[in-house]
Amino acid sequence: MDNERIRELCLALPYTAETLNWGQVLVYWVGDREIGGKMFALTNADGMETPVLSFHCGPERFHELLENEGISPAPHLARAWWVALERWDALKPREIQEELVRAHALIYKKLPKRTKAVLALPEKERAQLIRARKKLRVILCYETEVQIAQLIRARKKLLSAQAKAKRG
Repeated sequence: MDNERIRELCLALPYTAETLNWGQVLVYWVGDREIGGKMFALTNADGMETPVLSFHCGPERFHELLENEGISPAPHLARAWWVALERWDALKPREIQEELVRAHALIYKKLPKRTKAVLALPEKERAQLIRARKKLRVILCYETEVQIAQLIRARKKLLSAQAKAKRG
């Protein structure tokens, strides 16, 4: 098992999106994150650092999986029932595939109704909606930065006026 095989398995699942986050971490989502999708698996892009794979397993499987050598609670995500494989042979390839399918199903089940409704749209409409939301996010980020700059300038003016009032 390796990153390419994991990528093939994850992207073959319905509504799966992939992003590169935190430098070199490939994140697999049920639904695009722009429409409220949620992560279900993570791998390191280089495939050499540990953990090599992290995934959601739910409370029922969490403790059972931790009994295997080479599997530990996932850093930062263990409280949400995620485990981390320290090496590729911690589970058999078939078991990894089954766990990823299970992780995808568990996360899909937790998605909000509005996200599931978007996922039910035809592919073309869903892609248009995702593009529109990405554009909106960029616009909102820019507008937020402008508003913050305006607030900082207004605060400086207010402090300056208060200091002058105290002196005079």
